Amino acid sequence: MPKSAPLATGAPAAPVNTRGRVIFASLIGTTIEFYDFYAYATASVLVFPALFFPNASNINAILSAFAIFGVAFVARPVGSVLFGHYGDKLGRKGTLVASLLTMGIATFLIGFLPPATGAFVVLAPLMLVLLRFAQGLALGGEWSGAALLATENAPANRRAIYGTFPQLGAPIGFIIANLIFVGLQLGLTPEQFMAWGWRVPFVLSAVMVAVGLWVRLKLVESVSFQKVVEQDKVEKSPFRATMRNHWRPVLAGTFIMLATYVLFYLMTSFTLTYGTAPATVEQAAAAAAAKGKEFNPASFVPGLGIDRPEFLTMLIIGVVFFGIFTVVSGPLAEKFGRRKFLIWVTLGILVFGAAWTLMFGPGQAAAMTGLIIGFALMGLTFGPMAAILPELFPANVRYTGSAVAYNLSSVIGAAPASFVAIALWQAGGGSTVWVGVYLALGAVLTLVALFLTAETRDRDYENNVA
Repeated sequence: MPKSAPLATGAPAAPVNTRGRVIFASLIGTTIEFYDFYAYATASVLVFPALFFPNASNINAILSAFAIFGVAFVARPVGSVLFGHYGDKLGRKGTLVASLLTMGIATFLIGFLPPATGAFVVLAPLMLVLLRFAQGLALGGEWSGAALLATENAPANRRAIYGTFPQLGAPIGFIIANLIFVGLQLGLTPEQFMAWGWRVPFVLSAVMVAVGLWVRLKLVESVSFQKVVEQDKVEKSPFRATMRNHWRPVLAGTFIMLATYVLFYLMTSFTLTYGTAPATVEQAAAAAAAKGKEFNPASFVPGLGIDRPEFLTMLIIGVVFFGIFTVVSGPLAEKFGRRKFLIWVTLGILVFGAAWTLMFGPGQAAAMTGLIIGFALMGLTFGPMAAILPELFPANVRYTGSAVAYNLSSVIGAAPASFVAIALWQAGGGSTVWVGVYLALGAVLTLVALFLTAETRDRDYENNVA
């Protein structure tokens, strides 16, 4: 039987979190979490292959770095169960503080890892794996908690709008992390950047974490969770209850989120690798010589040949459109309904996948156009997720259910995306046509899930307790 959580009695019957506090606390937390996450993603392309896999060939080093990148996605479902358990059992506030601390400590320590040389040839990559796992564990609990913080404190007809604020943490965190990397690459010599410059974004995260903790410690529990406690509906095991009674919404939410994940990691990690890869054999030979490595022309696969600082700048411009269209998506999802709106956006992703080679063929202008269109679609599909996924579940398993669906989708959508895309690009001898097919397939699976799911906009969110 469900048992009440150890929450103080006499909780207020109306929300006491102000609108400004809700917006800022949900936004600052996800900004920090995604900043930390993307700092690793960028470093996994720019520095980690050389620092932690110095004896591997260029492409194998990149693939090894992306394999560790994927470790976080294995950890995320574990984090969703762990943090979801406490979020549904003890409350949202303390769980959000714990997830932020976990991410902050792991990211800070990455900044002090030694390179894989001498006595650390095995230990350094192992420590990187463990800290990356901790990052994934934290993000597994962060997103759904921030989404609930926003939507459980929103008016009934404004949940999709409020839900866009934690979603904005993704583009803002990405922009901050990559602006720092661009500044460091432009302001330091390559030797300085590789020696210590890459550590700066990880160490700086401690300042942002301190701000996030200060804000979140001022929060109070939402009315939805207080009602769960007052009605004695707190589940003893939220995960077991979710999987026993709500497995269909978990499955639906997992595939509703799939195309979003595939699109984002193709637009960021893969395009950064592909866009900065040498475009000609001569460029590849010169790059290998600069690193003191032998070059095998038979293994050459052409990319776009754009300088890394320049391509990072292009990515940042693209992510600005991600943020703009995230904000745009909230009112549209509120007006037309989450399901109908997302069906049309996912059809757009399908078309974008079919036209992938036109967007990311030779030429910087084409690549910039592709980045803008892709990130605009990303904002439109990502924005409503903070509303639709929690709305699939009753309040007493809402943290766990939305977290598990969101993070299971990361395992099948995000974790393999960069690795698979690089393999398809390699197998195609430089052609990215199959990368587009891969994205289109993800869109098809999401469309099926949306067609099989009922609209959630008009559900009684506050009083919906199983």
